Amino acid sequence: QVQLIESGGGVVQAGGSLRLSCVASGRTFSAYVMAWFRQAPGKEREFVVVISRGGTVSNYADSVKGRFTVSRDNAENTVYLQMNSLKPEDTAVYYCAAAHTGGRTKGDYDYWGQGTQVTVSS
Repeated sequence: QVQLIESGGGVVQAGGSLRLSCVASGRTFSAYVMAWFRQAPGKEREFVVVISRGGTVSNYADSVKGRFTVSRDNAENTVYLQMNSLKPEDTAVYYCAAAHTGGRTKGDYDYWGQGTQVTVSS
């Protein structure tokens, strides 16, 4: 079992930045592919980014490419999402997720955090 706890959400003006963190407890963090998803009100949960177990490979949704950066620190059991040049359409609850093998589909992931709210005002 893996427990995931996100933090770092908040309210920011358009053009601003936030850094989300997701701390994992339980089994070996480095054994898991980690991803971030987000869900806006009335919409489906959508993929944002996935990062490989070693942190060397990542894959972004087109909507965030060039603005968001994912990283992980396996020694600290933490994955980060640096979000720059935020837009109102980035407003959503952001979730981190873990899986032994995972891609861009939410069904790939076995473990989820509780989410952290990001609100971008115009």
